[in-house]
Amino acid sequence: MNQADSLRLEEDLRARGGVETPSLDADLVIVNTCSVTASADQGARQTIRRIARENPNAKIVATGCYATRCADEVAALPGVVRVIRNDDKLDFLRAPRTSGASEPGERSGAGVPASAPVGELEGRSPSIEHDGPCGSDIEPGVAGRTAFTIRAQTGCEERCAYCIIPATRGASRSLSVADLVRETARVAAAGFKEVTLTGVHLGSYGRDLTPASSLLALLRALDAVEGDVRFRVSSLEPMDCTPDIVDLMASSARFLPHFHLPLQHAADRMLAAMRRPYTLDAYRRLVDDIVSRLPHASIGSDMIAGFPGETVDDFAANLAYLPSSPLTHLHVFPYSDRPGTEASAMRDKVHGSLVRARGAALRGIGADLAARFRASQAGTVRPGLTLEDGTLVVTDNYLKVRIDPGLPRNVRLRVVIAPVGATFRSRVVESAAG
Repeated sequence: MNQADSLRLEEDLRARGGVETPSLDADLVIVNTCSVTASADQGARQTIRRIARENPNAKIVATGCYATRCADEVAALPGVVRVIRNDDKLDFLRAPRTSGASEPGERSGAGVPASAPVGELEGRSPSIEHDGPCGSDIEPGVAGRTAFTIRAQTGCEERCAYCIIPATRGASRSLSVADLVRETARVAAAGFKEVTLTGVHLGSYGRDLTPASSLLALLRALDAVEGDVRFRVSSLEPMDCTPDIVDLMASSARFLPHFHLPLQHAADRMLAAMRRPYTLDAYRRLVDDIVSRLPHASIGSDMIAGFPGETVDDFAANLAYLPSSPLTHLHVFPYSDRPGTEASAMRDKVHGSLVRARGAALRGIGADLAARFRASQAGTVRPGLTLEDGTLVVTDNYLKVRIDPGLPRNVRLRVVIAPVGATFRSRVVESAAG
């Protein structure tokens, strides 16, 4: 989500004539924060302090979930001249506020009022006074991104016990199918060949629209978009990954065989305590069905270690299921309290040292699953896209492999996957450039 938001901010700044530069030399730095864990909050604080220390003249604008949840705390950090809530994040560059009133969490700094238009924050007048682009357009490679991330919806109305995001992102709000089709066509025309579709609760897409729509309807519309563009579907809650969606992703070459389906825990007792609306058996049947349809698909998952009340037997359920599961990689979150969530008030908190130990055990399993999947793909030919300087390829099923130099970024190709531990690189068998 933050990648999608940051790309939009980057594009708006470029349209105003802004020039990308390292934070060490920048006039304006926008820090787009996360608050999903305590370590995310800490990382945001460290980033802001580092920028202010290395570049005392930089005007720092903080936005995102941490800036929304703890506006006064963020505003007090060095160099921060303005705090922008999530609701205003994507509009403040396009329609800068010019009134003299400050919002909560804002403060003046470096002689710049908290309510200053963005032109003043940049240290120059806005480069345009009318609609329409100026400056440089976004293109593959901007902000280090070869693929483009599009936000289909934001907000969430689920109430998972551990999650603060509904409070920082608000209720679910979807863009229309027509708007997303137009945006995809624009991005494809700009040269992007891969688009990731994302949202806070992507599976709820369209329920808030009038008339109501659905994620399946959106995917079918994107499947019909003209142009050389493929789609990744980002994280989907297991209950939202319907058989029809799996059917579409299995039958259409436009959708890459890459799923991210957060399990969070393999003990049903813990899933109930987390307020996750499925069981391990339902999750197991879903991923087993995907693998039966798409045996080469990657399926990632999120796992929480040390949720309040987690017993030895609860954690053992993770050890019993995960190693033999068809999952291909794990994103592990050691539990941390988020003030305002149901879990933060729960008793029987797991000791920090045990949370870390269980997190390390889950990461070890994740590393084994990733190695097993990569080994299963050795010798196969997979389509992919070049990244970075052209020597890194991300395959359709989300393997990252190295190839010899000679191609630029953003080139479609097919590669033979090198075995795990091989001394040679994956080999290109076909490319659009060759």
